[in-house]
Amino acid sequence: MSGESERKAYRTESITVTFEARRCLHAAECVQGLPEVFDPAKRPWIQPGNATVERLVEVVGRCPSGALRYELVDGGTETPDGSPRSPAVPPGR
Repeated sequence: MSGESERKAYRTESITVTFEARRCLHAAECVQGLPEVFDPAKRPWIQPGNATVERLVEVVGRCPSGALRYELVDGGTETPDGSPRSPAVPPGR
């Protein structure tokens, strides 16, 4: 097996949502934000056709590890630098 991680893609006509299991922190931002799209009990567990592109972009953007990403058919992508997001920490902590 190579050192590259496996990224799975889930597509609609407007957006592709990708998931890299090895990066997932199981924060459940996706499941809580769009349970009709992200349902670990279903196969496939990501069903991007069950929400609007706008909602997908919003919820995928909450993924703290960067395990979830998206690419719009028109070419827009999430996190252009590819870096994972860190949870916000209030000042003074």
